[in-house]
Amino acid sequence: MLQSDQTQSRSLRMRIFSDDQIWEIRQAAFDIVEKVGFVCPHKAAQQMLAAAGAWVKGDRIRLPRHIAEGCLATTPKGWILYDRDGRRAMEVEGRKSHYGTATASPHTRDVFTGEIRTTELVDIANGAKVADACGNIDFVMPMGSSQDVPPNTADVNEFPTVVANTAKPMVFIGYTPLGCEYVYEMAAVVAGGMEALRQKPFLIAYPEGIAPLFYPEDTIDRIFVSADRCMPQLPGSTVQAGATGPVTLAGMTAQMTAEAIIHIVVAQLRQPGCPVAMSANAAVLNMTSALNTMGAPELSLAQCAQAEVAQSFNLPTWGLAGATDAKTLDAQAGLEAAFSILSQGMGGLNLIHDVGYMAAGMICSLEQLVMGNEIIGMAKRFINGITVNRETLAREVIEAVGPRGHFLQQRHTMTHFKKELWRPQLLDQSGIETWTQAGQPSLQNRARERTIALLESHTPKGLPDKITTELERLRRAAQKEILAKQEKA
Repeated sequence: MLQSDQTQSRSLRMRIFSDDQIWEIRQAAFDIVEKVGFVCPHKAAQQMLAAAGAWVKGDRIRLPRHIAEGCLATTPKGWILYDRDGRRAMEVEGRKSHYGTATASPHTRDVFTGEIRTTELVDIANGAKVADACGNIDFVMPMGSSQDVPPNTADVNEFPTVVANTAKPMVFIGYTPLGCEYVYEMAAVVAGGMEALRQKPFLIAYPEGIAPLFYPEDTIDRIFVSADRCMPQLPGSTVQAGATGPVTLAGMTAQMTAEAIIHIVVAQLRQPGCPVAMSANAAVLNMTSALNTMGAPELSLAQCAQAEVAQSFNLPTWGLAGATDAKTLDAQAGLEAAFSILSQGMGGLNLIHDVGYMAAGMICSLEQLVMGNEIIGMAKRFINGITVNRETLAREVIEAVGPRGHFLQQRHTMTHFKKELWRPQLLDQSGIETWTQAGQPSLQNRARERTIALLESHTPKGLPDKITTELERLRRAAQKEILAKQEKA
């Protein structure tokens, strides 16, 4: 019973599995790591795992369950992420959801011309700038993979570009272990030293294994680079239903969980207590076209399912939403983005990336990002649910207004309407005459105009000249060393 002096506010949520089903999937995941194992050619990792009690035969490694459970026990159950300026920004724990941008696509949809072209470093800067201006985008990834810089140096070129254009937390993809080392060195310059960065991390690494169950040497090295610095990292293997994983979503969820456990074990044995999520990417193979489909409902279902298993371990989770298979900002783009953003928010996933992806991840679009920002606002309002207390029940107000009255002039309405009623910045809620007089603009028109306005009017908080100079010095040094190492190889 609700007492008149109490407040109850319940957010909306959903469950995919029963407790018994979660137990079954956990058991299957532990079986996979113990009986199937994984391939890892990294000699130092093999020695480390063998010393811990793993069964190592050549490059094939199997993990007894007690090793996995021991490493899961030392993994932090959540972390705090700060912004570039050291302010608390995101609590990565429980069912708290945060949304971030797309990343790593080779193509960009030019907001000014509509042209689809190769991604350049200026697009990375524009992506960070627009994301900085979008109030519902919580973290930023480099929006694309720069094709106008030398191969394997994108990370050391993109980090200083992003950090100069947004103060928001970052997730970065390291293209080489050496590149990751330089990114952390740059981040330490921004934070005021490596110890300051460890105490208030503003970036997360994203080392990606290869499904099914393969961990190349460079992936292991990148795991080690983050673990050695005790910095947060996200396992990121992509399990594609019917291709790199079982087509059944239960089997896919078990494999995603197993691959995350393997990553966690490697990181924890290297550095006990380092922050690692229990994360993976779900993907769906279109059996007709043989293409990856990012708008499929099964993708969000699998992401929510795997997150539910991770939540049973009280570990942070990873999502993929706000993306579309559409190539232009049309009804399909909005439908697929909205479905994934809302469903994964209701699933309580922690870090939900890829807002702004188009064409199954081959294109980054600022207009898709701006539309996604609007959808996230709607989703957050819906998921927040309804607060019930004496004030919101409004009995006295209803009594005062009475039959055939209205509430427009009531103080209660003026007090609550801004908080209670979500208001769009992009969607059109005007009357027909107003819309006609404005030239009957479509959502695509409005998204393009708003994106251009943000690019032209928003000025991110800059970095001090001293830091900018040092970042440029490190960028040049990193690029030179990476290319020299690449030539020797």
